[in-house]
Amino acid sequence: MLKIENIKLPPGAGMAELTAEAARLLRVKEFVSLRVLRRSIDARDGVQLVYTVEAIVKDEAAVLRRCRSRKVSRMERPKPYALPEPISPPEIPPVVVGAGPGGLFAALVLAQAGLRPILLERGRPVEQRRADVERFWSGGGLDETSNVQFGEGGAGAFSDGKLSTGTRDPRHRFILETLVSCGAPEDILIDAKPHVGTDYLYRTLQGIRRKLLALGADIRFETRLEDLEIQDGVLTGIRIAGPEGTQRLPCRHLILCPGHSARDTAAMLHRRGVHLEAKPFAVGVRIEQRQSDCDAAQYGRFAGHPGLPASTYKLSCHLPGGRSAFSFCVCPGGEVVAAASEAGRVVTNGMSEFARDRANINGALLVNVTPEDFGSNDPLAGIAFQRRLEEAAFALGGGDYRAPAQRVEDFLARRPSTGPGRVKPSYRPGVTWTNLWECLPPFVAETMAQALPLLGAKLQGYDQPDAVLTAVESRSSSPVRIPRDETYQSSLRGLYPCGEGAGYAGGILSAAADGMRAAEQVCQSISKEVTHS
Repeated sequence: MLKIENIKLPPGAGMAELTAEAARLLRVKEFVSLRVLRRSIDARDGVQLVYTVEAIVKDEAAVLRRCRSRKVSRMERPKPYALPEPISPPEIPPVVVGAGPGGLFAALVLAQAGLRPILLERGRPVEQRRADVERFWSGGGLDETSNVQFGEGGAGAFSDGKLSTGTRDPRHRFILETLVSCGAPEDILIDAKPHVGTDYLYRTLQGIRRKLLALGADIRFETRLEDLEIQDGVLTGIRIAGPEGTQRLPCRHLILCPGHSARDTAAMLHRRGVHLEAKPFAVGVRIEQRQSDCDAAQYGRFAGHPGLPASTYKLSCHLPGGRSAFSFCVCPGGEVVAAASEAGRVVTNGMSEFARDRANINGALLVNVTPEDFGSNDPLAGIAFQRRLEEAAFALGGGDYRAPAQRVEDFLARRPSTGPGRVKPSYRPGVTWTNLWECLPPFVAETMAQALPLLGAKLQGYDQPDAVLTAVESRSSSPVRIPRDETYQSSLRGLYPCGEGAGYAGGILSAAADGMRAAEQVCQSISKEVTHS
């Protein structure tokens, strides 16, 4: 097999053009097979599609001898991820708490090993959850059990479904292939910046559930972890609350994937003496511009070309005072969504469907915060800091889950906005035009005000006067970390914290991989117990 890298083609080029260029580089007339490995967009000098392909040709050695392109090399397939060996299931099955990406893939690894895990999720299946969320966005009441934060799929189920990460891990390919086998688009296997979209995630989550059930997993929705039973520093059982009331489950291996919004779970762990740490995170707003303006800034004369996806961006700046501001969770062709999980608090997030074809692009505009900003040394002080921001946004929005919003030009002038300009806010159930300086901490608002023109200099139109700021974005990551050792266990033996809510991941792919690593540790522990019994 040969690998051909950095094949550049114009927008709109298809497989025929790619095949022709690969044949030219190899000096061959035909291929046994040609497969795309990676696809990206280079918009630095014009706009080009950039491909890496795998080619199988006849008489490979002769082709390599006469081929003089530095883009061509022999290809070795990366070693695939190997699931743990099957294990006889113990009398007490392992338990996974949380059906976000970390919990789902932890449960999948355990189930593939034959351990018949119990998967507990405080929220509802994704079919019911979607109806609950849509009702809230349409002006109905907030369901604190089933919302954008809680339910099958976790917070990522209502997002852009981005699957990019800055780390390399053989588990990532396994995760992507599993998602595709369960209903995700095949494009995620080749795109440099893959995303699933909320619409495909809805189907994919149902496919993962079916796979888990077929492997013998016991999935229990609307079931919350209430308490831990501990003896001599070792987990012996858990108390859970579900449709059948409160009950005790014996438990010796608990993989905890709480998500970043399970604040009551963090409080329970603290009360039970599990070591927790406050950690830095970031807060701010969602900023919306028109997608067509962003495309024009990124693609120039190719803006609107049917062969190009909706453009995106990644921006950051460091300011003289030591603060930084940056974009996060950018959702091209998406919408700003109501993401509250507690009554009397407003939270925003972003979401896109796979097509990314809505009028606006939105992304978080965040400012870093540290434990020194929280006003307390308590490990849960970051949660209290978040709640104060969310309560202030709820009050400023009018007390009915409308979000406070402001145009950029008014924010920079520190005056209230009275309505939209060219950019129409997408947030439902609606916005209240106001002055965001009244609900944001002064250091956050001041940092954003300094950063906006600097970020606008990096991406034309980012700080356009009519861009809309919607508050408050407070759940970018967990404000708490649950320390763990090399076996992935916390200070409480038998408790394996993982994923974004435990402070160890920053997105769907990294959380899923972290859940898999925790499950591998549980498999090792159970295997040793079986061997020594």
